Amino acid sequence: MFDTCALLFGQNLLHISQGFIVTEDEQATFFNIRVKMFVLIWSILLCLVTASSADPGASAMTELQCFFGFCISLSEGEITADAGLCAVIHCSFTFAPDFEVSSAAWYKCNQSEIACREIFHSKKNKVQLHFRGRVSLLEPDLNQRNCSIIINDLDQSDSGTYQLRVNGSRNKGPYEFTFKPKASVSVKALTQKPTVEVPALTEGQQTTLTCTAPGLCSESDPNITWTWRRSAEDDSYITGNITTTHGHNSSLTFTPSAKYHSTEVTCKVNFRGNKSTQETVTLNVTWPPVILNSSGCINQSEVLTCVCISQSIPLPTIRWPLLDKHSNYSLAYTVSKYTTNSTVILPVKELSSTDVQCVSTNDLGKVKKNLIIRTSEKSFAQENGGFSAIPLTVTVVSLIVNILLIVCLIFLWNSRKKMKQNQEDQTYLTVNIRDISSDYEVITRRVSASVD
Repeated sequence: MFDTCALLFGQNLLHISQGFIVTEDEQATFFNIRVKMFVLIWSILLCLVTASSADPGASAMTELQCFFGFCISLSEGEITADAGLCAVIHCSFTFAPDFEVSSAAWYKCNQSEIACREIFHSKKNKVQLHFRGRVSLLEPDLNQRNCSIIINDLDQSDSGTYQLRVNGSRNKGPYEFTFKPKASVSVKALTQKPTVEVPALTEGQQTTLTCTAPGLCSESDPNITWTWRRSAEDDSYITGNITTTHGHNSSLTFTPSAKYHSTEVTCKVNFRGNKSTQETVTLNVTWPPVILNSSGCINQSEVLTCVCISQSIPLPTIRWPLLDKHSNYSLAYTVSKYTTNSTVILPVKELSSTDVQCVSTNDLGKVKKNLIIRTSEKSFAQENGGFSAIPLTVTVVSLIVNILLIVCLIFLWNSRKKMKQNQEDQTYLTVNIRDISSDYEVITRRVSASVD
């Protein structure tokens, strides 16, 4: 900072020795010298005050740069932003004591920085069409010496350098000053994602997910939508209320259940200019243990085998109170995702005196279940008063086959009987005819011979 003040002191001293200053409405040499002396003293005092009261956290601003009594501080380095969002050019300025500021204008310069076009004017409505309605001052009162602007709904074509011009009057005449330092802005493709806040999810307890769009400095409200689906499924099934607040925030309120576990929820944010971004989170729902109905026991040759299957998040543990009364047994566990499977095998002589209970526990609660004991000769369905689907099917098929066989036998028997009766009738007639005919012929021939 002191180096800058020394440089500023040397520049002003050189101008005083030369006895002139390049402005638009001052030509008297003596008046110029007085002005320069005043500016020199003012610049030194300003540097000393700035050096003693500099905010160490204000690293986004460059050091104060002064030209002919006009000083400016701009955002340090290149300002980078994503398309569809916004960028802020931080700017503050001071001016000569005899200058009255009336308006400010910002220009965007091309790559050669030779041609600059006005994109914003604090007093005019007609600006470059591409920037119309997208640029505004952070502090409308220029007397606060804050010239910072915000550019909303960025496009990659907004990349370039930006320059400030201040309009006003000096010595009761119109005057304008264009600051030489420029701010550089680089707009890249949209990469920022929304922020989705997911609290702890417990089955049966209402909860709210919150989605916050990136680019909170933008004045344009994006469109926020929620979608959800389970893994490898496209159907939407979460029932909840969606609320959008302050344009950049949206909330999804619902009551989670165990079936929502591992569901993918996506928050999509759509900005102007067909630019969008999204974030997907996976729900992790916790619930107390549930012992499945497929749990049970089987007794075979005085050996009892029991299986207990429990599901929950966090993963449940399984305990067998039965084992407190036995010392000879084998125990095995298998775990997958949110399921615990426990199998116990032990010898028993008197099954009726054995009470088998499965106890499952996690951080959210405990559940107990008395398991049904069945013998190896009976199915589990039959133990509960039902019929097994497989034996019933076999019985029906067997009955149908037997009926068909009986019908076929009856048909064959009738056919055979009829055929036999027809054969007997034909044989009798044939024999009779042949016998009669033969006898007759013989008798006839013999009579004829005797006559002769």
